[in-house]
Amino acid sequence: MTQPNADWLDRMYNNRGLVPEFDAHFARWQADSVTARQALRGQLDVPYGDAVSEKLDIFAAEPSSQGPGAPVMVFIHGGYWRSLDKSDQSFIAPAFSKAGACVVIPNYALCPGSATHPVTVPDIALQIVKALAWVFRHIDQYGGDPTRITVAGHSAGGHLAAMMMAANWQAYQRDLPAALVKNGLSLSGLFELETIRQTPYLQSSLKLTPAQAKRCSPAWMPPPAVSGGRGTLFSVAGAIESAEFLRHNALIQSAWGRKAVPVSEALPGLNHFSILESMVEPGTRLNRLALQLLGL
Repeated sequence: MTQPNADWLDRMYNNRGLVPEFDAHFARWQADSVTARQALRGQLDVPYGDAVSEKLDIFAAEPSSQGPGAPVMVFIHGGYWRSLDKSDQSFIAPAFSKAGACVVIPNYALCPGSATHPVTVPDIALQIVKALAWVFRHIDQYGGDPTRITVAGHSAGGHLAAMMMAANWQAYQRDLPAALVKNGLSLSGLFELETIRQTPYLQSSLKLTPAQAKRCSPAWMPPPAVSGGRGTLFSVAGAIESAEFLRHNALIQSAWGRKAVPVSEALPGLNHFSILESMVEPGTRLNRLALQLLGL
């Protein structure tokens, strides 16, 4: 197979270049996130590990909507594993907490780290495993049901959501259930990392090795076991995203099959950033898909 041209890959994966108004989206996310943290019953910066980056925010389900045992949405932020923060994504919470879900937004370390404490994509994936294990053990204290965890994520977060769907939880800790995550939702996710490794725009900070790219490519992993309403991933991208993001979106269904990935859609009129806003807008296709996974 001919190796993709590096300049072409840079164009395909540079979403800020493809969406000139990206800064308006970021400003909206930050302003709406401040409002969300002020308005909701949130527990901020709850540690799930010992590292400075290992903290998460918890937004409980609205009291009038569900009561104890609410379904849980764990939302993983994007930023190509190298930027953004959970505080930029608090705006995700109101739409789902008001519908009856407990929303959890974890942080993680960012690539490339430092000379003394480097950070790799495999390191980040293991941090999210740790965060999900913490959620399973403790979310009942915040009104969430540990048997009803849906993991969702945007861009790099969509990649990490798929990694959690494929995780071997009992290899991590034997007392965890094999199906710790009930189901998942990936927005503009990335499912093989070899092309990411070949993209200079990203590789300069990710420093992926061939082995790491293979190890952290969900498309090359066994699909999750689908049984009793568990194990399904919904994968969506914006129809006006780059050809590479549309390829990734189709790839995971092709690799895992339609039983594990029954939804693989390119949503009309949405770009790499507006797709995230569509998820929280009542009545949109994406908002309905998220609520469906949560059982709401």
